[in-house]
Amino acid sequence: MKIESDEIEILAGVRHGYALGSPVAFAIRNRDWENWTDVMSSQPDTAGADKRQVTRPRPGHADLAGALKYHFSDMRNVLERSSARETASRVAVGGFCKSLLAELGIRIYSHTIAVRDVRISAEQLASVAVDKIEQIEAMETRCVDPGLDQAMRAAVDQAIERGDTIGGEFEVRAAGVPVGLGSYAQWDRRLDAQLAGAIMSINAVKGVEIGSGLETDPYGSEYHDEIFYEPQAKEFYRKTNHAGGVEGGVSNGQEIIVRGTLKPIPTLRKPLMSVDLETKEPFKAQYERSDTCVVPAAGVIGEAMVAIVLAQAVEEKFGSDTLDEIRNNLESYRNLMREL
Repeated sequence: MKIESDEIEILAGVRHGYALGSPVAFAIRNRDWENWTDVMSSQPDTAGADKRQVTRPRPGHADLAGALKYHFSDMRNVLERSSARETASRVAVGGFCKSLLAELGIRIYSHTIAVRDVRISAEQLASVAVDKIEQIEAMETRCVDPGLDQAMRAAVDQAIERGDTIGGEFEVRAAGVPVGLGSYAQWDRRLDAQLAGAIMSINAVKGVEIGSGLETDPYGSEYHDEIFYEPQAKEFYRKTNHAGGVEGGVSNGQEIIVRGTLKPIPTLRKPLMSVDLETKEPFKAQYERSDTCVVPAAGVIGEAMVAIVLAQAVEEKFGSDTLDEIRNNLESYRNLMREL
């Protein structure tokens, strides 16, 4: 339900288009907020706050678990924070990170693999590359195969007619990532673990795959990416990328590939059964405004999360006080790799 413009207003930390080194502060104005100023006020005893109390948890949401955890009698305390609206700020932060990474030759993009049972072919998946970004962005479903755009839209329309929701799968790729981000030495510094956690943190994501991580058919001899060396470029390379650009928790120089699988979002016009928190009586769950399919949007959020993780990893390995220094550190490192 696209009622927001999602424009970023930068409040601090940027002057004339350049970051100052201090924290960047920004605001995203929510057009619906004016209708909730009393209900969500920080002040006690606000008039009208009781009118929109939520005591009936919706299956699939954090409503009941959150209320029990924090002893809330009004589950609006839970649903307003656990809402996917919170990801708007993540996309904004990811935008800053993508700008930084782009200056270092790292480009991040995403596309839709599947909406319910409409899925791109293995051949189409293999054809995805940086030069397809404009084509992907031109499709409302963000699918690399223009022929499937209409089929995916039809699947969404069918779900709308049913009063239902549908899930799917998206993929995020990062091209130009240097060798050596992350670490194999400590579990919490493994790049694949950080990427998986970042994608899993997106609302409705229930599964994460890096590279061909969920394929169970191939033998090891068929799966692992053989290593070759190009004498003129003085670089190691691989002809396949089943590892998704990460081996042993460390980036290996290939394109990083991360996929997220989304459940059908749980806010349904066709209500499911639940139990009232106060009365313990059964009821049909109430409906809050929502979408039908969030897979294309989730891919954009996925881009932001991957950008945040990679920007942190770049800062850890090449970080300095200025962009020029970071760029020089990275170039010196790449030259060193060619001399090994």
